[in-house]
Amino acid sequence: MPLEPAPDTLTVLGTATTLLRLGPFTVLTDPNFLHRGQWVHIGHGLVTWRRTEPAAQPSDLPRLDAVVLSHLHGDHFDTTARRHLPRDVPILTTHHAARRLGRHGFTAATPLRVWESEVLRSGEATLTVTAVPARHSGTVLDHLVLPPVQGSVLEYRPTPASEPLRIYLSGDTVPHAALRPVAERFPVLDLAVVHLGGARVLGLRLSMDDRLGADLLELLEPAEAVPVHHDDYGLFTSPVSNFLVEVEERRLHTQVRLLRRGQSVSLRAGQ
Repeated sequence: MPLEPAPDTLTVLGTATTLLRLGPFTVLTDPNFLHRGQWVHIGHGLVTWRRTEPAAQPSDLPRLDAVVLSHLHGDHFDTTARRHLPRDVPILTTHHAARRLGRHGFTAATPLRVWESEVLRSGEATLTVTAVPARHSGTVLDHLVLPPVQGSVLEYRPTPASEPLRIYLSGDTVPHAALRPVAERFPVLDLAVVHLGGARVLGLRLSMDDRLGADLLELLEPAEAVPVHHDDYGLFTSPVSNFLVEVEERRLHTQVRLLRRGQSVSLRAGQ
């Protein structure tokens, strides 16, 4: 049976894959459906194995209005997603990923440059997806071998006059100066979905560890945060428990909600 999360919820499926129900809109992020024990090719001869079992497969998903994809690495868009997601589903992503997905028959892969937006509409309701800066490692690897990566801010309005619900999706980024305009343009963030794990390749960090994740929360000051992408693959070296301790020791105002695969959090104020 298809997943039927409650309205206005975020459900963690595993790795950075989440299912967002925002009014009439259903959005999937960074689809990764490989099973526990399967190997994924990251790129440039690098492989890693999955430690965990995802909470759903493509056949379990409801009808999707869009997929938001931070970048084209195998742990964010895997072979299962490529085979089984509808070819006409809008995929909002980088130019690099949109071009490659188009070659695989995804006819609605839509490239966004930083600060460009795509607006989904259903009656009076709108969902605006804005691409924001992200850097995979903050090193020369970002320009030489790693695919371009983007973060996203989703703004859901039930009516044109409504105050927006704002959700920040970090993508695989590390904190850097180009993120400051995110805090300036979106001074109120209701939720941040934070990619952690401290992934390392050849000694170089490719995703935030506990300290960098806390740095990001200090910069953006979201009301709540859901950590993802922290225990699913062999490359991840930073336990999410370290992140929880770091947030507590810094006395950050953000409320961190740690969800198991298959669990949901309400996106309604006060719940």
